[in-house]
Amino acid sequence: MTETQLDGDAGALTRQVLAAEDEQQAAAEADVQVDDFVPGYNEGDMTLREGLAKGGLATFIVLLALNSLDELEAAALTVLAPEIRDAFSVGDGVIVFLAAASTAFVFLGAMPMGWLADRMHRGRLIGIASLIFGACTLASGLARHVVVFFFARLGTGVSKANTLPVHGSLIADQYPIGVRGRIASMNVMFGRGVNVVAPLLVGAIAAAASWRWAYYTLWIPVAIAAVFAFRLPEPVRGQWEKKSVLDEVVDADTAPISVEAAFARLNKIATLRTVLIAFAALGFGLFTRPVLASLFLEDEYGLSSFGRGAITTVSGLGAVIAMPFVGRYFDKLYKQDPARALALVGMLIMPSALLMPIQFAMPNEYLFAAFDIPGSIMMFSAFAMVGPVMQAVVPYRLRGIGAALGTLYIFFIGAAGGGLLGAMIIEAGGPKTTVLILGLPSTIIGGAMILNGARSIRRDLAMNVAELREEQDEAERQKREPDAIPVLQVNDIDFSYGNVQVLFDVAFEVHRGETLALLGTNGAGKSTILRVAAGLGTPERGVVRLNGRNITFSTPEQRAAMGMHLLLGGKGVWDPLTIRHNLEMGAYQYRGDKADQQRRIEKVLDLFPPLRAAIDLDASELSGGQQQMLALARTLLHEPEILIIDELSLGLAPVAVGELMGHIERLQEAGQTIIIVEQSLNIALELADRAIFLEKGHVRFAGPAAELAERDDLARAVFFGSEGG
Repeated sequence: MTETQLDGDAGALTRQVLAAEDEQQAAAEADVQVDDFVPGYNEGDMTLREGLAKGGLATFIVLLALNSLDELEAAALTVLAPEIRDAFSVGDGVIVFLAAASTAFVFLGAMPMGWLADRMHRGRLIGIASLIFGACTLASGLARHVVVFFFARLGTGVSKANTLPVHGSLIADQYPIGVRGRIASMNVMFGRGVNVVAPLLVGAIAAAASWRWAYYTLWIPVAIAAVFAFRLPEPVRGQWEKKSVLDEVVDADTAPISVEAAFARLNKIATLRTVLIAFAALGFGLFTRPVLASLFLEDEYGLSSFGRGAITTVSGLGAVIAMPFVGRYFDKLYKQDPARALALVGMLIMPSALLMPIQFAMPNEYLFAAFDIPGSIMMFSAFAMVGPVMQAVVPYRLRGIGAALGTLYIFFIGAAGGGLLGAMIIEAGGPKTTVLILGLPSTIIGGAMILNGARSIRRDLAMNVAELREEQDEAERQKREPDAIPVLQVNDIDFSYGNVQVLFDVAFEVHRGETLALLGTNGAGKSTILRVAAGLGTPERGVVRLNGRNITFSTPEQRAAMGMHLLLGGKGVWDPLTIRHNLEMGAYQYRGDKADQQRRIEKVLDLFPPLRAAIDLDASELSGGQQQMLALARTLLHEPEILIIDELSLGLAPVAVGELMGHIERLQEAGQTIIIVEQSLNIALELADRAIFLEKGHVRFAGPAAELAERDDLARAVFFGSEGG
């Protein structure tokens, strides 16, 4: 290739990329205008009593009790940090690390809890986790060595991981959109209410007996609440979004969701991504601050455990009083403008940074407590309101994993990172210096990022609504035409590599026994859409269905088990192995039933007699056509319901292509459903019933293959490629 040709290709590629980005930006700007489709937008006012009545009181009360007990357990370590330090004869750095790590341990259980929350009965999951939490709390009191205490805290943190992903997911599905802010604020209010009493209670118990008795008594109410959790009802997932947008609850058949696909989809939600990074930054100063404050109160003012508990109690009173007003205002603001509601969270966070240096410069404990009150109100209000925002922007099927992802960012990055840095800084500078170094910049950065994230919330909500409407349309079609459900359906697919979008609203269907050809120029997106269909890429928008079942977030392995198999072009065999060994390895997963394994091998050898004749030859000795035949045979070992072939004729001589086409035609006669990607229009027209033509990620033609031949513009593009490459 000459230098001129290279420059031309590079210029064409640049033009294509810029055009794709322009189209993506235009689509995003159009989406932002869809305010009327935002779930809960301009709905009628609903009182908290009405919202709780619609969802039932039982779930609210049990989750409220468990959340309050979590707060009580956390307060115990905060208040009793000096006593625990002295009991185990460790330094301030160790106890600060233990306190932060106890919070960070939550991340270890977050992902399994989130994964389970999207799959199983959430009440039972909460009950099991709470029983473990109670047992580990008791073990914390029984510990006689700091290492044992460390592992008890590990178990407590892992079991507490259900609070964000499971509780949040359940509340979002149980209660209407219009009261979620108030429910979140009630949770925080009661939690802080417990914290108002907890320091006094914990301090009194420690003064009367020992710090261990605080843990000895806590596990009993936790176990009681856990028993009630097992009896909680399981609501329909996404029911309130569906009622708000669709005026009905559509029951969709969805395959199990894979963690990797869920992460890929969640990473495309701009609002979520920004909020998570912001709260990870906040975590550096937020989770170490209570323990640092407790140590500061003892070192600076000489307060006992009871006195420190009293200070924490006073600072929590303001948050308790403010919460109902904050929740009511948030719900009202969210219905008017979700962007302003999220901006409110950022505006609550940033001023608290200004109070930190003032608070820790106060000459006595009374002024210290006075300046702590407004900071506590703002920070706890922000934390209460961010939950409903995340529940809104995350697709309802992914709420558990979405909240778990938030836990990873907040606790693993923020709390663990803050704990490690705090442990290093405190030994050199003391509690006050540590608070200012960690807390001041992290609070400012976190608040500013959330303010910035408010710009994208409307678009993210509009994308969720589009998915709901597509789900409703498909459910109605399946009821109307139950016998016409396609084997494979790809609908409204957008896909990007990094920041460059390569597929735009791609949609097509393949019916049973049909052969569909995907055609287009190089770089048109043919192979990319196959990767999305096969689960090798997760779309940022759209849905993939197999026999009417949503498999958008399923793994390639799950799709293969359901009957979808992809044969990539080029080398698809193991060269050092014989044909026999290639087939045996291809059928390895059926080794548990030797008869079935052999049946499958014999079946494909009957389909491809040349392979049987050369069964003991190494694959490296076969011609290109024979190797492709062997690759096809290995794929057919799995008896696919839908066979996807990417570039059947790639690099093959015409004679070999003709022989392979004969085998494909025999599969068609047997009723095999096939998708074939081809650059050869002649092969496509000979094999396919219908054809899809892609250009720059857009579907330009969809219809009978014979009609494609009549479109001279498209036919020339297939043969010669477009000018833009």
